[in-house]
Amino acid sequence: MISAGIDIGSRTIKVVLLENNNIIFSKVIDNSFNPIETCRSVLNGHPYNTITSTGYGRHLFADYFQSEVISEIKAFSIGIHHVLPNARTILDIGGQDTKAIAIDENGAVRKFEMNDKCAAGTGRFLEIMAMALRFSLDEFGYQALSTNESVNINSMCAVFAESEIISMLAKGEDRSKIARGIYFSVIKKSMAILKRVGLQKEIAFAGGGAKSIALKTLMEEVYQQPVFVPENPQIMGALGCALYSQSKLLANNPR
Repeated sequence: MISAGIDIGSRTIKVVLLENNNIIFSKVIDNSFNPIETCRSVLNGHPYNTITSTGYGRHLFADYFQSEVISEIKAFSIGIHHVLPNARTILDIGGQDTKAIAIDENGAVRKFEMNDKCAAGTGRFLEIMAMALRFSLDEFGYQALSTNESVNINSMCAVFAESEIISMLAKGEDRSKIARGIYFSVIKKSMAILKRVGLQKEIAFAGGGAKSIALKTLMEEVYQQPVFVPENPQIMGALGCALYSQSKLLANNPR
């Protein structure tokens, strides 16, 4: 029997299908102005017995697909515990929000915190800052790691930070130093959220932000401990949903 999980985020939609505890299909696609049609297209041709949804669009999805619904906090906790069972703290930096989750040895949520309703410290913030510096995202990270010096970024608001960067560039400040300073500002923001849940080893880093080698590398420098990134960090919420669906299937169909 096949269980499915879908994470409908603000920027991307992630899908995972499981059979006998093995991932048989996974995909990450950009969200659109019509998320239901996008979900339908990505699921087309992939039969499943049950599905669970999470993310911003989970309730809308449930109305159309009769899925079960779980919170992003629960989904990420289940998914991370499955792939990194020793993790006790989860940091998820997505397109529009940042979450910190403390879990116990069984993967149960002990405490969680989220950022305020602002782009500061999110993937979108990094995208805006990269554009302000005229870098692609890949160049942005490379440049941040190419220097040991950084410029302090005072503004965490994306609008004010962009203005601050433009002013720095006008004064001839080095773009690599600015890039490194921007990454440190995001890490400082995430550290504040992590401290509120109680920063414990081991730290698992998930979400689209975890694809950034620069962010992981500089986090380890600041945190003074390893930061573990799953093989495909963006699908952890969808994986958690699929695992939740699978547990329901097994409970309802005992051998």
